[in-house]
Amino acid sequence: QPSYVLEGTMEKFAEGQIKILLCTNIVESGLDIQNANTIIVEDVHLFGLAQMYQLRGRVGRADKEAHAYLFHPPKSLLTIDASDRLAALEECSGLGHGFQLAERDMGIRGFGSVFGEQQSGDIANVGIDLYSEMLFESLSKVGQYRLLPVPYEDVQLGFDVSTRLPFEYIDELDDPTRVVEEAEEAAQKDLWTLMNFTEQLRRHYGKEPPSMELILKKIYVKRMAADLGITEIRKLTKTIAMRTSMTKEAFKLLLEAMSSDPLRSSLKFEDSYIQ
Repeated sequence: QPSYVLEGTMEKFAEGQIKILLCTNIVESGLDIQNANTIIVEDVHLFGLAQMYQLRGRVGRADKEAHAYLFHPPKSLLTIDASDRLAALEECSGLGHGFQLAERDMGIRGFGSVFGEQQSGDIANVGIDLYSEMLFESLSKVGQYRLLPVPYEDVQLGFDVSTRLPFEYIDELDDPTRVVEEAEEAAQKDLWTLMNFTEQLRRHYGKEPPSMELILKKIYVKRMAADLGITEIRKLTKTIAMRTSMTKEAFKLLLEAMSSDPLRSSLKFEDSYIQ
């Protein structure tokens, strides 16, 4: 749901006008709904221990008796880690058990990879001294993987977007030039501010026509380029060239993070340019 609809839905649920809220695990993020006294979670074995703890804590926040029903396949089909997480949740069910649960979580997952996505390390296997040595060695190398952002206004786009807004949309906006300037001002701050501006624009004037969408996309491209440390984007005969200060190591890491093989194979790094 868009945010303006979502806000109304949550207000009605909090007031008791809506009796059942069907939702994703987005509700784990600190919602305090006093009227909610029952939560049903499907496939709870797929969630992390902290997520399960937060979801369970969304009910029982007032003087009403509360229930949390957590559904999962037969325990014989669960992984060892999933079984351990469920057991920990059952054991740590009293007030003030959050710290004990966090300790159990670290015991199940290990300390994890500090700079990577994997969370399966085990400090006990290597010992604290060797672990610290490995950690400092990794820290000394982190600079070569760092992406240094540049100011939004420093990004140069070597192509122009020429488009004409429909007369009806111009009449609605009253001053379209000022709207584009406000979008640029939002983009100068950060991507989140630009996204909020776009949402407000759509809330007041509806979905923008393709021509306005093209203008906004150009601003988004420039903002994201600034965050990636790209200072210039220009169009060549058959390619797009992006000048960047990132190292080859950082570019390699960027490629590894991409989920699409065709996208990875279409990019190359040469002489400070991504093509």
